[in-house]
This record gives sequence, C-alpha cells and structure tokens, in this order.
Amino acid sequence: MDEVVVGTWRFTEVAGAPLDDGPERAHPALTFSGDGQVYGTGGVNRLRGTWSFAADGGDGDADAPASTTGTLTFGPVVTTLMAGTPEHMARERAVLDLLAHPVRAAVVDGALVLTDGEGRVSRLLPAPAEEPV
Repeated sequence: MDEVVVGTWRFTEVAGAPLDDGPERAHPALTFSGDGQVYGTGGVNRLRGTWSFAADGGDGDADAPASTTGTLTFGPVVTTLMAGTPEHMARERAVLDLLAHPVRAAVVDGALVLTDGEGRVSRLLPAPAEEPV
C-alpha cells in the first residue's frame, strides 16, 4: 500500500458527504510522500503531518502482491489558521477529524477509500500529476 498511496489524492467524498462542484481550491487534498510525510489542504487551510500504514496480515507468501488494505495512521497534523465559509470550515473539520484517528484504508477501483471508526467513508481519487498540493 505504501507504494500505492504515495502521490497526491483529491477528496471526492468526506465522511459520507460528496463534495460539491465549488472552486477547486476549496477541495481537500492530501499528498503522501514516500518518507512518511503528508501535506495538503483541508479545503481552507494548508496542513502537514506524518503517516504510516500497517497492511492486513497475509499468508506469508513473499511472492504475493503487497496488500492494498490495512490501517492508515496519521501523526500530529498542523494547519495554518485562515478562516473560510462556514460550509468549507465544516468540511475541513471533517477532514481533520478523519486524520486524528487510525482509519481503514483500501484501494478500490483506483480510489483510496478511508473508513473511520464510525463507519463513515471518505473517497479520494488520484490528482493529475501536474497538480501537486
């Protein structure tokens, strides 16, 4: 999963709520670097932190492909402190809440699907290569 998740992902759904077609700059996105750093935007503020992934256990077959399901954990996340519309701030709070606790992670049909402890699903799609966050 580490190799799969590295790169920039844009949220299409946060905690079960689909994103509207508002301005692109208001869409949350995360960039996972191979060195365990994560950065991006919650939709209003810039954010930075760390990430780690623990794959689901396998059968021990060294030739088996790497697991694409497991637990994604974020370290402390810091953000800038700008204000936005109440709607955008609420969405950003949902993103930050998602990053505050370990989540189930899976790659399904090219989407990164994150499920929090309450069963709420967030979906992210790969961002075009020319648009790092």
